[in-house]
Amino acid sequence: MVYAKPVMKKIHLLLLKSFIRPFIVTFLIVMFVLLMLFLFKYVDDLIGKGFEWYIILELMMYASATNVAMALPLSVLLSSIMTYGSLGENYELVAIKSAGISLRRAMYPMLMVVTVLSISAFIFSDYMLPIANLKYFSLLYDARQQKSANFLPEGVFSNSFPGHVIRVKRKDADGQTLYDIMIYSKNAAENNTDVLIAKEGKMYRTPNGEFLVLKLKDGVRYTEDHGRENFNTRQILTRYRFKATEQKFDISGLKMKRTDENEFKNAFQMMNLSQLKINENFTRRQVDSGLNVNYKLITAYFKYYSIAPKPDSVKKYAALVAKHTDATIADLKTNEQLGAVANASSEARSIQDLLKSRSERDKDLNNSIRRAMLEYQKKFTLSAACIALFLIGAPLGAIIRKGGLGLPVVVSVIFFLIYYIISTIGEKAVKDGDLSPIIGSWVAIVIITPIGMFLSYKAATDSVIFDMESYKRFFTRLFKKKVVVS
Repeated sequence: MVYAKPVMKKIHLLLLKSFIRPFIVTFLIVMFVLLMLFLFKYVDDLIGKGFEWYIILELMMYASATNVAMALPLSVLLSSIMTYGSLGENYELVAIKSAGISLRRAMYPMLMVVTVLSISAFIFSDYMLPIANLKYFSLLYDARQQKSANFLPEGVFSNSFPGHVIRVKRKDADGQTLYDIMIYSKNAAENNTDVLIAKEGKMYRTPNGEFLVLKLKDGVRYTEDHGRENFNTRQILTRYRFKATEQKFDISGLKMKRTDENEFKNAFQMMNLSQLKINENFTRRQVDSGLNVNYKLITAYFKYYSIAPKPDSVKKYAALVAKHTDATIADLKTNEQLGAVANASSEARSIQDLLKSRSERDKDLNNSIRRAMLEYQKKFTLSAACIALFLIGAPLGAIIRKGGLGLPVVVSVIFFLIYYIISTIGEKAVKDGDLSPIIGSWVAIVIITPIGMFLSYKAATDSVIFDMESYKRFFTRLFKKKVVVS
């Protein structure tokens, strides 16, 4: 008993060292893979637009921050499987159990580390992730709106410059030497059209990046003019040849312009917990006020009588009114029936027209409430997912007893896909209004947590649930019994 505490400290340090290194490596690998997926998705929107290198780097940094919500749970699952799988493969878990230390007790320091990671994930999702989302989506929007910097592609009539259409038949590998250039220019003020044709030219930008200059050689220019009133009303064509000339085009409007970030702040992904709660309460008040307005609009179409039944005369009048009211439409004459039906249908259409636009508004408001509540719950589900996936990964590693990036990667990806698919289905059901935001957000956690507890029980009892040899022996005995019976 004297050596119990030092032994436990050494075991805890061993487990922590065995976990931290795989966690960092797997986290970086997952972040890199997700970043590559981002680049593959938006490569057409980013390449060839003349961005500065720091714009691309800034966008990649913000994209990496937004990927933490997916990378962190997967890294916890994969690294826990690798850690305990490696310990089981090297019979270190056997040595720990032989020292009288149960698997649950051996998981204690790892659970503390994962709990700290979960708290950090919650703080990140509440304080840093909304800012990262705001920066990322605003910058990505501006990048996708940016026009291509490939002003003069080969064999294409380019209209990148207002008032001009340019066609280049061929370009050299340097991208600056042009051949067989044709430029159409339309001057609406002078009501004329110019056509310029040149055999060769050079293209470059001015140092300030405001203009694109074309130095053209061996060409001809045609100018078509409709003439002058009171002098010569005939159409005039002017032609002159040149050995060298320059054409300058304004490209200042093609530079990337940043949109005000305040225009994106109303999205729920850019809000923290307090902002989401304020937005939800404000939207609920709008719904309640809309219901009151709807009631007032419809009340005008209601016909009712409010009479205090005290005097006998009033009671007789009330009975007469009740008798008249209880009369069916069949008791009326034909013309009265037609009038009653026409009046009823007219009032029904009026109510329908009144409520049609307001029902769409009410539907949008309720959808906003569900989305705000969903985003509110997602701040907590990220932390819960880290703990739930650790409860799956640690016993799985102890059961399969394989380390490295082989079988643990396959198993972890399968379980993570199960979690991710269930979570995605739940979120979609919430957005469609089929599920409560609380249920839709937590359904994946509720499903995978019992799986983790079951695997923890199996690992603690040295189960052979993933031992293929045991399954082979079972089916062999089963088929032998069938053969004997037959």
